[in-house]
Amino acid sequence: MIHLQDRSYCPALDEISVYVQNPVFQQFCSDIKNTYSCKEKIEYSSCSLAPGWNIKFKKSGKSLCTIYPHESYFTVLVVVGTKEKESVDAILPECTAELQDIYEQTQEGNGQKWLMIDLEDRDSMYQDVLRLIKIRRNP
Repeated sequence: MIHLQDRSYCPALDEISVYVQNPVFQQFCSDIKNTYSCKEKIEYSSCSLAPGWNIKFKKSGKSLCTIYPHESYFTVLVVVGTKEKESVDAILPECTAELQDIYEQTQEGNGQKWLMIDLEDRDSMYQDVLRLIKIRRNP
């Protein structure tokens, strides 16, 4: 079993998937890779909010999302900046109440909201996160 706080060992995506023990994790990574023709970048973060190994997806130098793995679920960070805000505001009423709450509760800083969204099922929230990432790619 891998230890996500062990900076000396960079785990592969498959090892992280075994750690998460939720097939939704593998599906989410596949959806992002296939939709945006990008590869994951596994990086160690010393950030006090979520230290340890995480998975970043970028397309054309722009961040799509960052995934923070946990046992049985994972957290997806999607940044909503000034370019995306209008598009996100437009779809927000169609999103789950839970995502609307996360959006409203998230403090804005430098014109950005850093949405931390927990996923463990392939449900409406999963679809909402994919919509946010799509806006991020094409604001």
